[in-house]
Amino acid sequence: MTNPAPDSIAPSLDLIETLAREAVATLPEPWRGPATQVVLRVEDFPSDDILQAMDLEDPFDLTGLYEGTPLTEKSVADQPTHPDLIWLFRRPILDEWAERGDIAIGDLVTHVMIHELAHHFGWSDEDIAAIDPWWE
Repeated sequence: MTNPAPDSIAPSLDLIETLAREAVATLPEPWRGPATQVVLRVEDFPSDDILQAMDLEDPFDLTGLYEGTPLTEKSVADQPTHPDLIWLFRRPILDEWAERGDIAIGDLVTHVMIHELAHHFGWSDEDIAAIDPWWE
């Protein structure tokens, strides 16, 4: 039996994480530094608890999730209970990537990561479009 060609293997959790970190590394300042402070977790699927909290039945419906308080709503008086966190869910991302068939996996991961960072930074749709014009 021969090994499959590298381009026929579904991207791994590690690759998705690497692509997401590359997306953060290419952000313009003043966003790049603060974005590196958000914890990143990559899992195959959202947990049952996350699905229940989001009122979702199909785990393929969620490619990413921001957990935290947006910077626009934080106060110095707030006592953080846990760090801000972005979840990326590999299987739903891969499913969307395969369904689209017209976008590189790195571009899709970047788009999902930027969308989740938008929640953290409190970006408007115009802010997102300036940073991530992925649909062009």
